[in-house]
This record gives sequence, C-alpha cells and structure tokens, in this order.
Amino acid sequence: MSEAQAIADGLAEIRDLTAFQQNILTILAAEPMYGLAIKRELESYYNAEVNHGRLYPNLDSLVGLGFVEKSELDKRTNQYELTEEGYQALLSQFEWAFDKIVTNDGRADDIRALLDN
Repeated sequence: MSEAQAIADGLAEIRDLTAFQQNILTILAAEPMYGLAIKRELESYYNAEVNHGRLYPNLDSLVGLGFVEKSELDKRTNQYELTEEGYQALLSQFEWAFDKIVTNDGRADDIRALLDN
C-alpha cells in the first residue's frame, strides 16, 4: 500500500470515530499525556465524570487505528501520544468542518479571530 493510500484510508477512518474519540485526539494534539490527565481534560470539557470503562477502551481503539501511540511511563502508568497519522486525520476533519462553516467573509473573520486568540 502506498503512503498516499494509507493516509487516505486513515482520513476515511476518522469520519467513523465518535465525537468522544475525536475529542481524545484533540486533547493529545497539545502534548502526550497519561490516562488520568486525559480523563481530567475530558471531564473538564464535558463537565461530567468520565468512566474508566469508557476512556481506556476508546484509547485502545485509537491505538489500534494508528492515531495514538501508547508507551509505558512506569509499571502502572501508560502515556499516550498523537501520531502523525492522528494529526493528519484531525487536520482533515477540521478542513472538512471549516469548508462547511466558512460560507462568507464574516464567518472567515470569526475563524481568524479564534486562531488569533
């Protein structure tokens, strides 16, 4: 399989992810984190408790898809890091969303203002 085909396949796969999984990727775009730090970020975003039984299977799925890399920090703690494929998939998702949202100059200015902050 060519690199271009692999990237195209990965971009198609992000469209099948849940919003929860896409939020995990977005959190990991900032920096590598261990599971409980990801959990805290999600809880802050959702303003609700995130169950371990929901978080870790989703992380494992993202690892299996190649969007996230898992490494061991110590015997009890794993670290998760966004892969290049995961980053490209997020960019693809943002590009698609911006294409739908930015329909005039006013909306483009709104996006620019967000980026400037």
